[in-house]
Amino acid sequence: MVGGLTAILLIPLVAAAVLALLPGYQITARLNVLATLLTFASALSLFFGRPATGPYLHVDDLNNVFIVLTTFVGFTTSVFSASYIGHELETGRLTPTFLRFYHAMYQLLMFAMNVALVANNIGVMWVAIEIATLTTVLMVGIYRTREALEAAWKYFILGSVGIALALFGTILVYMAARPVIGEGLDAMVWTSLLQSAAKFDPALINVAFVFLLLGYGTKVGLAPLHAWLPDAHAEGPTPISAVLSGLLLNVALYALLRFKMLLAANPAAFAPGPLMIAMGLTSLIFAAFMLYRRRDIKRMFAYSSIEHMGIIVFAFGMGGPLANFAGLLHMTMHSLTKSAIFFAVGHIAQVKGTQRIADMGGLTETNPVLGWALILGVVAIAGLPPLGIFMSEFLVVSSTFARQPWLAVPLVFGILIAVGALFLRVSSIAFGEPRGPTAEAKASYVPMFAHFALVAIAGVYMPAALVAWFQNVANLLG
Repeated sequence: MVGGLTAILLIPLVAAAVLALLPGYQITARLNVLATLLTFASALSLFFGRPATGPYLHVDDLNNVFIVLTTFVGFTTSVFSASYIGHELETGRLTPTFLRFYHAMYQLLMFAMNVALVANNIGVMWVAIEIATLTTVLMVGIYRTREALEAAWKYFILGSVGIALALFGTILVYMAARPVIGEGLDAMVWTSLLQSAAKFDPALINVAFVFLLLGYGTKVGLAPLHAWLPDAHAEGPTPISAVLSGLLLNVALYALLRFKMLLAANPAAFAPGPLMIAMGLTSLIFAAFMLYRRRDIKRMFAYSSIEHMGIIVFAFGMGGPLANFAGLLHMTMHSLTKSAIFFAVGHIAQVKGTQRIADMGGLTETNPVLGWALILGVVAIAGLPPLGIFMSEFLVVSSTFARQPWLAVPLVFGILIAVGALFLRVSSIAFGEPRGPTAEAKASYVPMFAHFALVAIAGVYMPAALVAWFQNVANLLG
């Protein structure tokens, strides 16, 4: 039982050290896949028993959702990455030296995200998210082009500002806890903080949450703190775009939810919901309109990620069992769908030799598997039935109508605007006169279609055990 949690942390850390030393593409790609598979298997073992909570590590139903999702998408992305990065090596975009660095950084990123998710110490969680940020900064700039380096620097600067705000918020939480719990380690242990939160100075934790929302909200990609995200997605390797959208945004969201629970446990503190609702709606509507102006396919789906993180934060801001359940489901479906879309987009960009939408066209004729996969991905991410995101968006909208009907108007408006933009853009890529090269993609489509299959199944059937698990987590979130 303890072994499962230990393995989740040790496997990627050891793999990162080994991959930094090993030469050759074939062996490092296979070892990268093997390490992520073993990490995912270790995460599944937590269903059969969890270690006792300690001052540094803690596993409960909430972070178990994030751990399983993170390790699964990390595994499927490593499978996609093996064929994608092989093509980048053949075309000379990556050198063998940078390839070795890439695989080592991938495992270090998985390690950092896993630490952030299982940390029981809010300081350790902050450090882990900072390590994940720095790791992805290095990976975004790995192509060493002017645009990639500019995107990496923008990500580094804005990410550093966000993480500094989150640090200040963390310090304020410690200051609020110290008079109640005492100085030292216990005043930073999340389980201790939650038990004593009702006695904290409400003014301090109110201010702390504002800084935490701005700090971790930068990492979530909420508008107007989102400026790093489109560039990082557009210029970095596509597997990193999939990890950023599918996983890293969720890790920052997880940190935000932990602190929301602290605030909710103090009856004298303000309700965090209205702030989260406002930022969620702002992100949704802003990103929906920005989708119409995109000319780069990866940048377009980056704005789609901002839109969906807005919906998720809105749902958690609404709170209550149904809205929290909808937020969890939407987060899971978005991670699976968006990473699958980036798998398709990565291979399309390699076939066409460009990410410019204007230079693509007739994809369903020239590369039917990729063309129809992209259409399926857009249908899924747009929230059309019977796929999983339709169910989660339906729950978000219906719970909003039941409790705050006037808030449902901008919510539905933003969703519809985004749907129109996505179908307008994808129609010019998938149909019409073929444009650009028409070579076959040398790729493994298994990860992409595995994700789509899970999203399709979730739209019509969810196992009772999974529903009960999500319901329990929704109740924990308050």
